[in-house]
Amino acid sequence: MVSDSIPTELILEILSRLPAKSIARFHCVSKLWASMLSRPYFKELLLTKSSAQAQPQPRLFFAIEGKDQWSFFSLPQHQTPYDKSSSSFVVTPKFHMKFPPNNMRIYPGNDRRFSCGYASGLMYFYGMWIKQEHYDGVPVLCNPITGRYASLPYLYRYRRAYSFMGFDPIDKQYKVLCMAYPCCPDHHKIMTFGTGEMSWRRIKCSLRHENVSEGICIDGVLYYLGDTSERLNNFVIVCFDVRSEKFKFIYPESYCELINYKGKLGVIYYDDYADDAIELRLWVLEDAEKEEWLEYAYTLRDDKFLDHYVSVVGVTASGEIFFSMGDFTSKQPFYVFYFNPEKNTLQRVEIQGFGEYHEAVNKPSRVHFFVDDASSFYRFADHVEYLNVNDPKLLKSNIYITPFDEGYIHIE
Repeated sequence: MVSDSIPTELILEILSRLPAKSIARFHCVSKLWASMLSRPYFKELLLTKSSAQAQPQPRLFFAIEGKDQWSFFSLPQHQTPYDKSSSSFVVTPKFHMKFPPNNMRIYPGNDRRFSCGYASGLMYFYGMWIKQEHYDGVPVLCNPITGRYASLPYLYRYRRAYSFMGFDPIDKQYKVLCMAYPCCPDHHKIMTFGTGEMSWRRIKCSLRHENVSEGICIDGVLYYLGDTSERLNNFVIVCFDVRSEKFKFIYPESYCELINYKGKLGVIYYDDYADDAIELRLWVLEDAEKEEWLEYAYTLRDDKFLDHYVSVVGVTASGEIFFSMGDFTSKQPFYVFYFNPEKNTLQRVEIQGFGEYHEAVNKPSRVHFFVDDASSFYRFADHVEYLNVNDPKLLKSNIYITPFDEGYIHIE
């Protein structure tokens, strides 16, 4: 006969072997279970098992922006190998969920250029309107795998303001940085998520600038491109250390795109089209303290590539430079491109399946891409569902679709 009392340590050992989504569901069983799964012992147990397991497969995340909702998809990077027999093939990403839930909607006053961000497993939305709570848009964090989310405290915006999310891998903390423009140097704000009562704090930045790109967080440093009138070329790469909350600045030669190149900052410059080719230069920051860079130059020649307006998204774990179209419509194919610098080959990949969950018939929907790498830092990120950022007191339940049911499943 089975005893009515099972040791808590045994229960936690069993639960630690479950998928992240299942653990998120057990948070909702009762207050007792939620408290048990939030214990430091359980979190350390999960991290220990994560470190002992095989390296997780890096993924590509797709976030498609609609009028009222976002749609989240992912694609393992191992589904994009180079096929010697063909320069083009088709893949279908996995659909995770739609966001936000019915009590929220995308805030129309939000700057549409920079409407979401990603850091270590969590999505960040710059502005969501919540019914019966806020008359203005508020920042929202969301786990695109489990569907749990949290709204952050309201933040007054000075004319134009842009915010970013970064992750500190040492203290394992998420922080949201809000940069106001134009304003005084001390009008910027920062907030640490998941530590006690959340509130915005003032933070100073010595350089007046306006944000002109989305942010990218690499090994605890948040990077984005800014525009300042204090220099001739106007552009500056803002480097914000998430842990120390200190700013540094790098001045590029001209406008550029920022990517994560194998765990280091990569800066992409384009030269004009010439002889049906694209000249691409990649600068990699080898030593941040000394500002030492390595430069690579490539020439891309391919009609399938040149026929589409694309931008650099990032670099895969195996070293391919990843390009993507910016908009999705149901009337035409959606392509991404992988350039292998070592083999000098370009492969086109058609992404099918977006239209089954996301309609974009009359107006194109913008597609945001986020590339995970295979470093130990992202091993922690893949298990972000387990940690205190998913405490039910912080992250609420959402509605999402599972692969076993075409309908919606509610997690109460």
